[in-house]
Amino acid sequence: MSVAVDIEALARQIRDARGVAHKRDIDAVVTRLGLGSRDAAVPVGDDCAAIPNGDEHLLLAIEGFIDSFVAADPYFAGYCGVMVNLSDVAAMGGRPIAVVDALWSRDATQADPVLAGLADAAAIYGVPVVGGHTNTRAEAGNLAVAVLGKAGPRLLTSFDARPGDDLVAVIDLRGRFREPNPYWDASTGSPAERLRGDLALLPGLAEGGLCKAAKDISMAGIVGTALMLLECSGVGGLIDLDAIPRPSDVPLARWLTAFPSFGYLLSVRPDRTPEVLSRFSERGIAAATIGTIDASRVARVCDAGGDEAVVWDFLAGPLIGCGAAEPSP
Repeated sequence: MSVAVDIEALARQIRDARGVAHKRDIDAVVTRLGLGSRDAAVPVGDDCAAIPNGDEHLLLAIEGFIDSFVAADPYFAGYCGVMVNLSDVAAMGGRPIAVVDALWSRDATQADPVLAGLADAAAIYGVPVVGGHTNTRAEAGNLAVAVLGKAGPRLLTSFDARPGDDLVAVIDLRGRFREPNPYWDASTGSPAERLRGDLALLPGLAEGGLCKAAKDISMAGIVGTALMLLECSGVGGLIDLDAIPRPSDVPLARWLTAFPSFGYLLSVRPDRTPEVLSRFSERGIAAATIGTIDASRVARVCDAGGDEAVVWDFLAGPLIGCGAAEPSP
């Protein structure tokens, strides 16, 4: 859909978004823990920690949730504890094995809706909760959830986007906002078999050699997530805002900060793009090429008229501090 936008204002909105600000915290933590080495088999900064294990990889994903979110929507917080970690595992071409959680609450009554959300999501996605930590005598409610997964020798990573690739967005638009929040929920109430099959598309791309680079769309939003992918791969790119799949009744400005329950960015060689798009569209998931990857190390957006604005210049400074020095050939 064609939209008239103030391209410079949107670029500022993306840079100043709360979700992007939270991602900037990563840089200091990576530095303090000494995790900036590029010598690891899979460098830190991806959707999961990837641990080589023979001819496969173990994947470890973890998410902590803001206490205000847990308090305001405890069932969905518990549900998201499973759902978002499964998305991270899938984003690296993996399949989940098991879930553990750490839950703090003032009492058992407060904990119950969180646990109900955890249990329902685990059952729907077919991944067991195998243990964790519980404290129902805490001063405040907090939640963290981790998922163990596995992948074959071919991973999807944040470090393998290459100049000349198409930037592809795939998003399940069959949902609704959990008002007034930016959470686009296309999961709760959907058929379990469909949700499991949709997640399996990502490891299918890795195993079929159709794609090497991917990232789960996070609270940083669509363009904010693209920034992290570009930085990790040591590249730049141009994103066409008009090409981003979105619901017809949602304004672009709001959609750019939305957190979809099923949403990924993929960096795909152009000759493989038609097959990748087809796999998602066959399952009713919106899929489109929204831009191109280049060697500039500058992330830009453009509008329907072709006007451009710079969102981030990685030559001037990092976002998450996990970027490659330069892309591999």
